[in-house]
Amino acid sequence: MNVLMFVSNPFTSDPRVYNEATSLIQAGHEVTVVACDSEREYPPSDTWDGIEIIRLAAPLPTRHGFGGPLWNGFGLLSWQWQAYRQALKLNEERRIDVVHCHDLDTLAIGVRLERKLSMPLVYDAHEIYGYAVTRTIPRWTAGIFFWLEKQLVKHVDRIINVCEPQRRYFDNITDKPISIIMNCKTVESPKYEPPASRGDFTILYIGILHQGRAVSMLVDAVRELAGVRCIIGGFGLPTYVRTLKEKCDTVANADFVSRVPFDQVMPLTKKADAIFFMVNPQDRNNRLALANKQFEAMVCGRPIICSKGTYSGELTEQEQVGLTVEYDREALKDAIIKLRDNPELREELGRNALHAAITKYNWQNEEEKLTKLYGSIKEGCVNKHDI
Repeated sequence: MNVLMFVSNPFTSDPRVYNEATSLIQAGHEVTVVACDSEREYPPSDTWDGIEIIRLAAPLPTRHGFGGPLWNGFGLLSWQWQAYRQALKLNEERRIDVVHCHDLDTLAIGVRLERKLSMPLVYDAHEIYGYAVTRTIPRWTAGIFFWLEKQLVKHVDRIINVCEPQRRYFDNITDKPISIIMNCKTVESPKYEPPASRGDFTILYIGILHQGRAVSMLVDAVRELAGVRCIIGGFGLPTYVRTLKEKCDTVANADFVSRVPFDQVMPLTKKADAIFFMVNPQDRNNRLALANKQFEAMVCGRPIICSKGTYSGELTEQEQVGLTVEYDREALKDAIIKLRDNPELREELGRNALHAAITKYNWQNEEEKLTKLYGSIKEGCVNKHDI
């Protein structure tokens, strides 16, 4: 089948979209991704491991909120219109069999195409969008997104979520078939390998940078600790990233490496002693989510530090793959010290992490669910929760 995906970022380092697209290609499908390059930084057409990429630039400046919204109403609507027209053009050249929309800010495009062309529509909700946008807009405004999502999901054929709490949310607003496909990673080796000894205990965070993730707290914690170094990389709203970098510049044992190329994330993870993923439990979107960090740590055999009162913390405790602490600087310092001073504990948790990846949390399992889902679409099977 010819699969057309929409994503509201430039699609240069989105591991979920990449994994799903390449898995579908390996299963015999063709995949085209229509992406948004609002800053006009990347080639308008590209190919990445067999994925055809078409990048469209909105004519008005936009800024990326996190959870994926292109937040500037005119810019978003303009990009959606361009993407819709591009899809019609592609359909004339080669019939599109399935439309796959990543997150709410692309779903309106898919619904319009479904109405016009009567093709199957998959809604891949990476998060609960209404919760995510409250980081950058007033809470009362977020109600518009909750309402909009409820209207648009009436037109989809399949919903994909990344974890069980998100599935429960969508179960309450729709009776559409729902599948869970987690952001797991490919297990490259079943053998546990400790990080090479370099002296300082190194804790790593690479990912989205915003107030809901306690990266600034990590910098404050390590500045007072001997024999510890933190490495921070990623991307986010320019003002927040700039402030975070300036803070790191004042701390001798905090290194800010900015955006990390897609193919360098896992090598850096393997070099680290521990992975950091503390989020504010008051941020409802992050509280219910499982991030890429969780699964990157697992396949690399590295312990993770997570927040209590979150789904990621619950999984960490359940699988005994790291430490969970209160959302507090002193609690974080204690956890870092505990791991720094106990290499046996680090290895035990790391081995547990790798075992969990091998036995349950790996992309091979998620890929099988994805290809089964697409097989059911091809056969016209849409029975609720059959995957």
